[in-house]
Amino acid sequence: MSEPDPATRLIQVPILTRVEGEGALHVRLRGREIEDVQLKIYEPPRFFEALLRGKPMDDVADITSRICGICPIAYQMTSVQALEAIQGIVIDPEVARLRRLMYCGEWIESHVLHIHLLHAPDFFDCDSAIELAKRFPEQVKRGLKLKQIGNRLLEVLGGRAIHPVNLAIGGYYRLPRREEFTALIADFEWGLQHSIEAANWLAGLTFPDFQASYEFVALRQPDRYAIESGSIASSEQSSIAVEDYESFFYETQVPHSTALQARKKPNDTTYFVGPLARIHLNYETLTPLAKRTAESIGIKPPCRNPHKSILARAVETVFAFEEGLAILKSLALPSRSRVPYTMRAGEGVSATEAPRGLIFHRYRVDARGKVEFAKIVPPTSQNQGQIEADLRQLLPQLIALDDAKIAIDCERLVRTYDPCISCSTHFLKLHIERT
Repeated sequence: MSEPDPATRLIQVPILTRVEGEGALHVRLRGREIEDVQLKIYEPPRFFEALLRGKPMDDVADITSRICGICPIAYQMTSVQALEAIQGIVIDPEVARLRRLMYCGEWIESHVLHIHLLHAPDFFDCDSAIELAKRFPEQVKRGLKLKQIGNRLLEVLGGRAIHPVNLAIGGYYRLPRREEFTALIADFEWGLQHSIEAANWLAGLTFPDFQASYEFVALRQPDRYAIESGSIASSEQSSIAVEDYESFFYETQVPHSTALQARKKPNDTTYFVGPLARIHLNYETLTPLAKRTAESIGIKPPCRNPHKSILARAVETVFAFEEGLAILKSLALPSRSRVPYTMRAGEGVSATEAPRGLIFHRYRVDARGKVEFAKIVPPTSQNQGQIEADLRQLLPQLIALDDAKIAIDCERLVRTYDPCISCSTHFLKLHIERT
């Protein structure tokens, strides 16, 4: 039996903490050369696309929401809109406003969770949110209350905060009562003020000196910050229609992962989706207080430091409270909860902006409304290749450090993306071979 090379260094972190899901990161170094970087997503795939085949259209939203307990609205909304496109449904304008409001609630609860419990501990050398809360109790309590407001909005519009059940093809199964919306106004006024305070707290962070060259990709609308609809914008090319998504982006299987990774045609390049991409491409359509906050905390385009994604999330939290409050104060309840339609066969697509970035769905249904085909591309799948590329760029700066410090810095870089591995099917231990 051959002996291992004594010059080889192996670094292993049993599991990456403060991300959603499990998997492994493998890095092999030879001297100062980086031989290999792999995000090894090893949990068994959950086959949601296959599970949807043969299911009635009305069941799709409930099933897809189970992909993620943190961002179920992203999966529900994208699936419902794709199915509505097949049936030629145009929802009522006030229902559309309710859906935008609902998405604001998900952005709030997801962003605040990541900022305060998952990402901020890295900037204070805290191993956990519990340790962070001991040092900054008021800031963490504020974050938990902000998240609670987002959850409450999802309860009102979705029926419950986790895996909501109220979103339907053509609208909603039930419209909330006016007093339920009225009761949210004071909470959103408080949330807007305190989300700005939270952003100002984060402005004092010290960020690692890391810059990367990214192709940012996100939805864009000409007159408002894109969330639930829009065309696909890129920092490297002109606008792409959502219907043409698969002409420009594709998924590929890599041997070391049970999750697909996305690439951009024609050069098989990686790209970046998420809050930093949205701020880069849509800065001018931020709401007034959100834009003012971005200016004051120093997160203006171009920003190519992924560690500053925490600032982008903070700005989008302010935006979601500001936008949500405006909708709540001016909302006219729809006259009907759903648009009636006649079932027909066909194929449809939709793209929205999940908290973590662009999400794309395509469905084909038969004349009975049964699903024949489903394709779901989550944001984390699209970012996986970019994370590997970032690590390849970062590692030359770390080679002189000891193994433990390299592991910590790699973990922190991965966490900036807020990877939701359950969506893509799953993440992350760290293993480094050093020769």
